[in-house]
Amino acid sequence: MRMRKRKKKIILGSTLIFITLIILVLTANYSIEKNAKNKTFSNVSNIKKNKVGLVLGTSKILKNGRINLYFTYRINATVELYKKGKIDFVLVSGDNGTKNYDEPTDFKNELIKKGIPANKIFLDYAGFRTLDSVVRAKEIFGQISLTIISQKFHNERAIYLAEKNGISAIGFNARDLSGKYGLKTRIREYFARTKAFLDITFKVKPKFLGEKIQIK
Repeated sequence: MRMRKRKKKIILGSTLIFITLIILVLTANYSIEKNAKNKTFSNVSNIKKNKVGLVLGTSKILKNGRINLYFTYRINATVELYKKGKIDFVLVSGDNGTKNYDEPTDFKNELIKKGIPANKIFLDYAGFRTLDSVVRAKEIFGQISLTIISQKFHNERAIYLAEKNGISAIGFNARDLSGKYGLKTRIREYFARTKAFLDITFKVKPKFLGEKIQIK
């Protein structure tokens, strides 16, 4: 009898935890999507100008050796914004956690090839995650108004994090991916948004800050 009661309590506890997690995931995703309404743009003609465009880093090469299309499409979106006069400078924020992995430099090299002058590109090597990227844009690079450049789903999360940290942000949507690869990314995004929601709730700070850098 005691064993049965114990099993029932375990099952009930596990069920409550599962329901709580589902509610948390749905609440986080709803809040982030609602917050970003009318703040992301896919047509360059419709977006206002900001001094700085913050492009969020990603790997250039996939594990299978192919070019990461998320990387390519963010490059293209950044170049379009710059050439249409919608941003004056580019701040590339990404992971440079090891000697052989350098997202910001990969972006810079491609942006220069596409015609953006090197002196218009600034690099943040400590953008280990989206929270770090947006907070460091303010605290290190002095920006309180930004155009964030990534895919729409990512822009929505970045805008939420930016606004919760006192930054006025809009997003320019790079081309997205569909199919199997896009689906996997979208599923991961649900949990990334939940993490972002919790980070704001618990006032999580970037891994590193450091000396200020002026963009001019």
